[in-house]
Amino acid sequence: MNTEKKAVFFDADGTICDMEKGVPDSALEAIRKLRENGHEAWLCTGRSRAFVPGYLEQIPFTGMISACGATIEKDGVRLYNNEMTPEVAKLSVEVLRKYGLVPVMEGADFMYYDKDEYTLEINWYRDLITEALGPKWRPIRGYEDTMHINKISAKMTAGCNDRQACLELSQYYDVIRHENNDFVGTTIELVPKGCNKAVGIAAVCRIFDIPWENTVVFGDSNNDLSMFEYAATKVAMGNGSQKIRELADYVTTDMFHYGIRNGLTKLGLI
Repeated sequence: MNTEKKAVFFDADGTICDMEKGVPDSALEAIRKLRENGHEAWLCTGRSRAFVPGYLEQIPFTGMISACGATIEKDGVRLYNNEMTPEVAKLSVEVLRKYGLVPVMEGADFMYYDKDEYTLEINWYRDLITEALGPKWRPIRGYEDTMHINKISAKMTAGCNDRQACLELSQYYDVIRHENNDFVGTTIELVPKGCNKAVGIAAVCRIFDIPWENTVVFGDSNNDLSMFEYAATKVAMGNGSQKIRELADYVTTDMFHYGIRNGLTKLGLI
């Protein structure tokens, strides 16, 4: 058993949860055991804080990094929240629409999208998102001038000019592109310039005096690349992208085949 206190940072989608199936019992139990053994467990998700549903909040996390490092909270207290100005948010919507992309605007308190634009054809699980958000969903229409967002998920459509859209917004955002999969294959993530999961983890380590050599990350997709390049120990899920698996110290099984439990056991943390 590894007795030195570690801080373990977990990606959400594809690592500890699934949009339809939620969190596997084995992952929930493994993270509980990790905490009982005296280690820290942090959620480190690309989702904005508004889009962290109840099934993730039931996990006994030490704290939460959301929106690819743009928001940090611990014990329900928001320690950091990097928001775009409402003017930049409005401009972003206009530019994305001009080039045929569908804007999904993600904030710490609300997510904004228009259902007649963000259709089930574009995203089969849109209704699952709307249901999970509850009162945290708002349409863009009517809120164009007052959106408070941390990042954007831009949905590609047939014939869209995503490269030009990203170019025109490049002074405001860094772009994360994904290898094709069901969850994020047609999504481009736009995060505030200089913001990523590694920056969020580094900030947590600084605030709470966590030595770098005690950092561990679990992830599966390309928005996890920065934290895989940063952390001391990297565990890729069996379903992870090729780039993530190449960077990993260890590739565990996928989350529905005890991936979290197997990974934490391999590291001697549970």
